Amino acid sequence: MNVTIEENRSHPRLPDLLGAYHLVNQAEKGNAVTAVAELPAVYRGETEDPAAVFTADTVLLATPAGADLPAGCVVLKAPCEGRTPEIKRLWVAPEARRRGIAKALMAEALRRAAASGAAAVRLTVWNWREEPLALYRSLGFEAVASWDERPELLCLEKTLERTPEKARENARGTAREETAGPTESDRVERLTPDEVRAHASAGLAALLVDAVDGGASVGFLAPLAVPEAAAWWSRVADEAAGGTRDVWAAHGPDGTLTGVVTLVRGTTANGRHRGEIARLLVHRSARGRGLGYRLLATAEAHAAATGLTLLVLDTQTDSPAERLYRGAGWTAAGTIPDYAADPAGVPRATTLYYKRLG
Repeated sequence: MNVTIEENRSHPRLPDLLGAYHLVNQAEKGNAVTAVAELPAVYRGETEDPAAVFTADTVLLATPAGADLPAGCVVLKAPCEGRTPEIKRLWVAPEARRRGIAKALMAEALRRAAASGAAAVRLTVWNWREEPLALYRSLGFEAVASWDERPELLCLEKTLERTPEKARENARGTAREETAGPTESDRVERLTPDEVRAHASAGLAALLVDAVDGGASVGFLAPLAVPEAAAWWSRVADEAAGGTRDVWAAHGPDGTLTGVVTLVRGTTANGRHRGEIARLLVHRSARGRGLGYRLLATAEAHAAATGLTLLVLDTQTDSPAERLYRGAGWTAAGTIPDYAADPAGVPRATTLYYKRLG
């Protein structure tokens, strides 16, 4: 379908599109109102004077071929204080959906973000909005650690490639920029049992200690001593040698370990078709760039390739990790109250998840 994209934060059609977006969004959140005038002030202001509210942002509108007025909109927020630019207010009128308008708007927003030199773009989406989630995933967005603590709100991010124009502009930069080369991404690879042992007392122990220090409920109380963490990884190495656990680690550009995930295989006669994702850890210094999702996807792909048809896991309810799993297509099976203590010793609820493979 042919779609004309234009940038115009003053278009007379924009208030109607934004109003429809907010009315539906409020209803989905359980705060339904019947008219734009009843919206919370912060949202009502967007519909009253979008040009003023989005004065520093890029507002795109999409008009289908043969139509007189735009049928969709999206806002690319200008980066603030060095933060990653964010996509907001993606909306397509119901009568114009399933024609590729949302995808066209997103593609243009991503193109403009890349042309501006942004390294990544982020957005949030409620986990019940299946169609937008499918679109974002198809465009390469991945779940990342949450920057918004509202329950059921997923935080996604996409790494951008530089456009040819931006690449030429960067090539004319300082001598330091010319010789530094492109930034390397974290390298994810499977560890042999000997490699697990070699990293147990250093990189792997540091990841586990960092997770516990950061409040993650991963089986230990704070403060976690390095020797205790190293001893646990040594036992993991024995399990890897015995064929019951696989381990993948992420290596940063300087070789340090930035993340890890393990897959525990079922050993009973009636459970050899399933596995458990355990100890998905990303160092706090490496979060916000989709590494957790990459580690999880790597373990899932290996599980499927080696004949497993079902994966399970458990995680603390309402934790950032829970949002990652939901964003990666896992299904919540139920919640158990006071199942495990957090690092401070306080009992917390745990949610059980599963995912079918193949």
